Amino acid sequence: MTTTITLYTSEPPHKIDRTIEAFTKHNPGIKVQLFRAPTGELKSKIEAEALAGQIKADVLLAADAPTFERYKQQGRLLKYRPADARLLHRDLVDPDGYYVATRIIPTVICYNTNAGVLAPRSWKALAETRFFNRIAIASPRISAASAHNTTIWRTTPRLGRPWLEALSANQPRVAYSNSWVGELVGAGLCEVGIVTDHVARELVAKGAPIGISYPSEGSPFVTQPVAIIATTRVADAAKLFVNFLLSQEGQQIAAEQHYLPVRPDVQPLKGFPGIKLLPPNPLPNMTIRIDRREHALAS
Repeated sequence: MTTTITLYTSEPPHKIDRTIEAFTKHNPGIKVQLFRAPTGELKSKIEAEALAGQIKADVLLAADAPTFERYKQQGRLLKYRPADARLLHRDLVDPDGYYVATRIIPTVICYNTNAGVLAPRSWKALAETRFFNRIAIASPRISAASAHNTTIWRTTPRLGRPWLEALSANQPRVAYSNSWVGELVGAGLCEVGIVTDHVARELVAKGAPIGISYPSEGSPFVTQPVAIIATTRVADAAKLFVNFLLSQEGQQIAAEQHYLPVRPDVQPLKGFPGIKLLPPNPLPNMTIRIDRREHALAS
């Protein structure tokens, strides 16, 4: 007998498909039914279903920790702490045990290497008039990462509201998602993009004419939590899927897809540079150190 779990996620199709394929090899009696959309659309769907009386998802995987916190407060999540959560930094795990981070996703600057643009080395540089009408950015109405970035930039010293206003005055092109930002820059339709790191590095690996700049001020980041919906009727199967995401194999897949893994015993892809991450973070009291020699989560 086959058990079906319904997964709502903002993961790109080719990435989540690989994860599901690996999971079902270990769990042939479980079928994963997928609904994929940007985080903003996922939240709208869940709200509509909640109003109708039944959230259809069994598992939610999306890059928006505040939404998971709100759902926890609303009683929409099932309390479950995976065994491997003990390996993670304590602030990657909800202290009440309702959700847990699965990846670390920084935002960086990318640029088209054929465009002759002087690579910007800081967020502050993007407010310079030389970047007027040359920047692409994901819509904060659709992308949870983009919305989070705006909040972080507003409270970052040397940036703040004046910088956001100057960036807006440069009239950036607002794209549907981070993936679209990467495609626009790779195609030369925009010379510079504000984009999640994994999108940029994946395009570079495919041979796109893209360079990556890790801003000197640091990168805002999201953690893509996962949680089980409280109304699920297949909790045991849902727990197995959550367990797989945090397993060494699941995290190795994440690393191979250019994400930063949350397990300290799984390394990012070879060649990943040192990166400074901006506080405050999606989960409180967390600091992360990543350099060329090690991948470590430290208090």
